[in-house]
Amino acid sequence: MSGSILISPAIRRRSVSVAMKVAVIGSGISGAVCASALARNGVSVTIFDSGRGPGGRTSQRREVGEDGKELTFDHGAPFFSVTNSDAMALVHEWESRGFVSQWKQVFGSFDCASNKFLGIIQQEEDANNNKYVGVPGMNSIAKALCNQSGVESMFGTGIAKLEWLEEEIPWLLTDSKGQNLGRFDGVVASDKNIASPRFTQLTGLSPPLDLNLVPELATKLQDIPVFPCFSLMLAFKEPLSLIPAKGLSFKNSEILSWAHCDSTKPGRSTDSERWILHSTPGYASSVIAKTGLQKLSSETLDKISEEMFKEFQCSGLVSSLPFFMKAHRWGSAFPAKSIAVEERCLWDRNRNLAICGDFCVSPNVQGAILSGLAAASKLLQASSCL
Repeated sequence: MSGSILISPAIRRRSVSVAMKVAVIGSGISGAVCASALARNGVSVTIFDSGRGPGGRTSQRREVGEDGKELTFDHGAPFFSVTNSDAMALVHEWESRGFVSQWKQVFGSFDCASNKFLGIIQQEEDANNNKYVGVPGMNSIAKALCNQSGVESMFGTGIAKLEWLEEEIPWLLTDSKGQNLGRFDGVVASDKNIASPRFTQLTGLSPPLDLNLVPELATKLQDIPVFPCFSLMLAFKEPLSLIPAKGLSFKNSEILSWAHCDSTKPGRSTDSERWILHSTPGYASSVIAKTGLQKLSSETLDKISEEMFKEFQCSGLVSSLPFFMKAHRWGSAFPAKSIAVEERCLWDRNRNLAICGDFCVSPNVQGAILSGLAAASKLLQASSCL
């Protein structure tokens, strides 16, 4: 960085002999990748996440069937593909470490208007679009990165306020109870709601980040549009043998967009056949328009489950009833636009604040990876100037 860059005096006073301390908010792919890259370069990293574990939309759901056996579901992102060389290098490293593998199955598309399959593709025939999954669950990626040396993870800890103090270690983080969570030289926020009115709709609290602190970023951050989605987790005692593919997109359905057989992924239990259905954004939006973003009642979730499964049944592909069925709402599943395609993250160099996530680059795992790497690069450049 050139000497003309304006660095806050509070940051400039920090001794270079002390390791830089960075807080990463959110343990999805973007936050976990950023934290890992920082820790590898000697930065002291603390991850904060309000969830019970890492993963974000690559988390894994654990349920219990009527027989008492555990059922696992990748109820968010079913798989990911990579084309960028930087992302590919990282994924190959993850493969070598054993927590990522290719998912080699048959994929297709089903037209609900004609009740016909439009195409079946063998994975081997589509070598340029390899599908990768975490092993033994999609959350294995974030879990491995969050457990890396130099990274401390604080789950079940939501950030209520990011406060800037003109002191040697300028960032102060507090939770919803007003508890002091520590002081940090820099902050990485991988949550698109960090400064959005949507945070208030979900929690009843003001957004953690006051946009007056970062006026140059305000217009991009204040309201990032999103598409919602419902996922339906299903478990069957017998295979759905009428379906010739293990992953399929739906055409001409107002309710369903995607289905995949989760139990065919490498490293998964095959005690039962488990499928996951994803709704269309339109269907999810229509439900949320009636219910809002507050926690849904069990009655509402049961109704959603019934509607989604009925649409699956109408395809004529379902030969039996599931012994387990449960819906989950992803209120802001997919960003509707990308806010930093070229830069790959938002960066305030005078505050040592980076904003990263798939909403910066592209709405997928590769976008999250690239944005996390970009945010880490910004913090590392800043640390070299301390």
